Amino acid sequence: MTAYKQGDPTTLNRLYGRSQGKPLRAAQQALVDNLLPRIAVPTEGEVTSAQLFGQDRPLHFEIGFGGGEHLAARADLLPDHGFIGAEPFMNGVAQALTHVRDGALGNVRIHHGDALEVLRRVPDGALTMLYLLHPDPWPKAKHAKRRMMNDGPVRMFADKLKPGGEFRFGTDHPVYLRHALMVMRRFEREFEWLVDGPDSWQRRPSGWPETRYEHKARTVYGHEVWYFRFRRR
Repeated sequence: MTAYKQGDPTTLNRLYGRSQGKPLRAAQQALVDNLLPRIAVPTEGEVTSAQLFGQDRPLHFEIGFGGGEHLAARADLLPDHGFIGAEPFMNGVAQALTHVRDGALGNVRIHHGDALEVLRRVPDGALTMLYLLHPDPWPKAKHAKRRMMNDGPVRMFADKLKPGGEFRFGTDHPVYLRHALMVMRRFEREFEWLVDGPDSWQRRPSGWPETRYEHKARTVYGHEVWYFRFRRR
């Protein structure tokens, strides 16, 4: 497994942003108390599909799943695959647990906290797909180092994806878009951009479920949304 320097700021060793919003409803708190411990990613050791699901299966990882709509839809679409979702915001975790319960999704594991802490423990080349959808843009230049799309995390993405594995990235923020594409150009040896024209990034590809955040960005704020798919070389 690749070693990452804990002192390297590009690996985002500090988790920024809030972790709790409005108080959970009683039903949500019950899911956090009872369901989350049963499907939580272990806090120590390697994170593999065999360890999480009792057998080897294609493994997906979603960084910052928000309310869990995309995570749950993908898990329902691919019941023979395993899905890991990481989210620092407890209200989002509670909403994702609702989706897991309602969909009887036995192929989902959840981490409440820093996605990179778990991702570091995934063996190199173990992931089939990795998702980063609408991450916090941290639009001020002085906060650019806080963005998930930076050299350290993207290098980790490349290490953890198997050859032919796919990294999906989506955003509705133009500043973050430019920054992300600048970073990805530095990883052209590791990633092939799957593109055949403007429709590739202007229209959501099939098999890419819409998130609640994306829907709000388009319908409430009128934002354009961009979609990117990169294949691990």
